[in-house]
Amino acid sequence: MRVGVDLGPLRTSPAFRRLYVARFFSGVGNQLTYVVTAYQLRLLTHSVMAVGSLGLVEVIPIVVLGLYGGVLADHLDRRVMAVATEVALGLLSAALLINTLWHPHAWVLYAVDALVVSAGALQTPSVAAMRQLLVRHDEQKAAATLGAIRDTTATLVAPAIGGLIAVLAGPGWAYLVTVVAFTISVPLLASLPRPPRGAGGSAVAASLRVGLRYTRSRPDLIGTYVVDLLAMAWAYPVVMLPFVAASFSQPDALALLYLGLPLGALLASVSAGWTRHVHRYGRAIVVSAVVWGAGIALFGFARSLPIDLVGLTIAGAADGMSGIFRTTMWNESIPPDVRGRLAGVELISYALGPTTGQLRSGWMAAWLSLRLSLGLGGVGAAGSVAGVAVALPRLWSFDARTDENVAAVARERAAP
Repeated sequence: MRVGVDLGPLRTSPAFRRLYVARFFSGVGNQLTYVVTAYQLRLLTHSVMAVGSLGLVEVIPIVVLGLYGGVLADHLDRRVMAVATEVALGLLSAALLINTLWHPHAWVLYAVDALVVSAGALQTPSVAAMRQLLVRHDEQKAAATLGAIRDTTATLVAPAIGGLIAVLAGPGWAYLVTVVAFTISVPLLASLPRPPRGAGGSAVAASLRVGLRYTRSRPDLIGTYVVDLLAMAWAYPVVMLPFVAASFSQPDALALLYLGLPLGALLASVSAGWTRHVHRYGRAIVVSAVVWGAGIALFGFARSLPIDLVGLTIAGAADGMSGIFRTTMWNESIPPDVRGRLAGVELISYALGPTTGQLRSGWMAAWLSLRLSLGLGGVGAAGSVAGVAVALPRLWSFDARTDENVAAVARERAAP
C-alpha cells in the first residue's frame, strides 16, 4: 500500500513490541511532565521570560550527559541503563507531585526539570542503540514510522489530557498520571532481552573521540543534525502555547493548541506508506524542515484559533516526516558498534534545538511581542535550513540505494 502502516517489525520481534509499548507510556509521562511544568511555572510567575528560561537549566545536561550517555550505551548493559533512568524519571515525577501538594515553588520546577533532562540524556542513546538491533535492517524504515506513530500518539494524548487536567483539576492530578505511566513502563523495559554491548574502547574520552571522529567523516549525518537543530532553535513554540491560549476566551484553547503539532505528525505517520519509495533521505529531511518553519510562521502571525491549529498541524506533519527519514537514515547507515555514541550526538541535535528554541522564543517575546517572536522564528527556520542544503551537498545527494555506509551496515547485520 502506498499509504498505511507496515506492522512488520511488531509482528516479527516480540522484544520490539515490548519496547514499543514501554516507550509509549514513557512518552506519555515525559510529555505530561514537560507541558504541566511549563503551565505551572506560568501560574507561579506570569512571565514569558521565566517559562522560556527553562531552557537555561537544560542546555548543560543535554550537551554533557547526552555525549556521556552515548559512550555508556556502547560500554554498559543498555537494558540496565534504560531501566535505571526510567526509575529515576518516575521518582522525579513523584517529586513534582509532592512539591505541588505541599507548597509549589518555582525553583523546584527548574531543579527537577534539569534532573529530568539529565536522566533522559543518559537514557536515550541506550534505547536508540537497542532499537536498532531489535529490528531487521530491511525493516528500519517501517520501525521508524511505527516509532513516529507511537511518539506522536503519546504527544497527542498526553498534552491534551494533561492540559485539561491541569486547568480543571490542578497540576497535581496531572503529575499523578505521570507517576502511573512510569510505573507501567519500568517492568516492560526490564523484561527486554539483554543486548550485546558495543565494541568501544575502554577509556571514556578515547571512546568519545572515536564517535566524534566518525561523525566528522560523515557530512551527510552532520547535515541531519544541523537541520534539526536550526529548525527547532528558530521555531519551537510549545512552551509559549499557554501564553497564546491565554489570548483566547475558550477554556479548552490550551488543550486544542497542544493537539496541533502531534495531530499533524500522527496524520503524516499513519499515511506514510509512500515513504518506502523514497530513498533520497537528505532531500526529504530538508524539505520537511522548511515546511515546518512555514507552518510555525503561519501559526505565529495568525490571530485566530482555527488558523493557529492549521499552522501547527502543518508543522507537526512536516516534523513527523523529518523524524521518520532521520531515524531511518541513522539506523540504516551507522554501524551498531558506534550506534550508542552517535545516538548521543543525535540527542544533542534534537534536544538542544527545542531547549534553545524555548529560550529564544521567550526572550524575544519579552523584547518584541509573543506573536512576532513565533512568526519570525518560523521564517528564520525555513531560511536557515535552506542554507544548510546548499552548504552541505552530501546531505542533499544522499541516496540509500547507492550509499556505501548503508551497504556496509546491511552486510554487517546479515553476517552470522
